[in-house]
Amino acid sequence: MIYPQVGNAPFPNTEMPKSVKKIYLEAASISNNSPRGAAALLRLSLQILCKELGESGKNIDSDIKSLVQNGLPLIVQQSLDSVRVIGNDAVHPGQIDTDDIVVVNKLFGLINVIVEYLIALPNQVSGIYSTLPANKIEGIQNRDKKK
Repeated sequence: MIYPQVGNAPFPNTEMPKSVKKIYLEAASISNNSPRGAAALLRLSLQILCKELGESGKNIDSDIKSLVQNGLPLIVQQSLDSVRVIGNDAVHPGQIDTDDIVVVNKLFGLINVIVEYLIALPNQVSGIYSTLPANKIEGIQNRDKKK
């Protein structure tokens, strides 16, 4: 046995918060033997991620709604809802086959997409933007003021 087991799951995004990464890696370690269990854990990682993003973390649907109201891009909303719905079906069987490892492996990718859009890209952009001269930032802010 090789540790850590990650199955076919992609490595977590380097910007993934530790609390989310812990659950993500746990899901990866069981994904080959229990895709349904992995899907449920990925749903949990999403709930923890919502909390890391400043939401309550108590109700994922409400957290996603709040993120959408604050300008969340459609592609990220769809990624969030895909993980939420498929993860929910893992513990409340419905119409989605959560025993399908291919479907579950795609959820790992979606978690990484969500982290990329909501954490990694903002960190990268703010890192360079904050180095612009103050008068340039002020000019940009004046340009973008609502009338």
